[in-house]
Amino acid sequence: MGLYERYLSLRIRRHEADSPDHVALVITERDLLERGAYETLTDFFEWAFEYASRVTVYVSVLDAAAVPALRRELEAVDAPRSVAVRSPDDRSRADAPIQIGIGLGGKHEFTSAVRTLAESVDAGELEPSEIDDERVEEHLVFPSEPDLVIKTGAERLSDFMIWQSVYSELYFTDVNWRDFRKRDFMRAVREYCNRSRRFGR
Repeated sequence: MGLYERYLSLRIRRHEADSPDHVALVITERDLLERGAYETLTDFFEWAFEYASRVTVYVSVLDAAAVPALRRELEAVDAPRSVAVRSPDDRSRADAPIQIGIGLGGKHEFTSAVRTLAESVDAGELEPSEIDDERVEEHLVFPSEPDLVIKTGAERLSDFMIWQSVYSELYFTDVNWRDFRKRDFMRAVREYCNRSRRFGR
């Protein structure tokens, strides 16, 4: 760890606020085409677990045909904890410490949850009046809410986790994924600690 990283680590440790327990990262399929992209992802997992207990990665995809190849690569990534990878065809929950979504946007995820609930109502297994926030969350692929969402490359956020991230702290960096380093991640954690979370209030 370099001198600047040590400084950031010290600032974070001495901060009165808690570090994020669930960190989410938004990158693109093009980011993963860059040389060394998967090695950076492995490093990111190591950095994140110094502070968090759960990490979620969303890979936004323009070409749906790329999803199977990306899934194979991401399922084989060298990770420090167990990994659950989900793509647009999946409806099963991802409960592993590392969750990865490939082209599985929040609109699709929410629509799928609503469709499942509608099927339960149609089958007589559920009353419409019983549908509330908790019922919806039971059918989301990514069930837990991230504390911090990091977006590299630009100040644009996809529809990733639109339900779960409503109270998340968003951190945008101009640094592209190919250049993302530990100091960039630690800056995001420090910024998170410096914010006063209001949870919509």
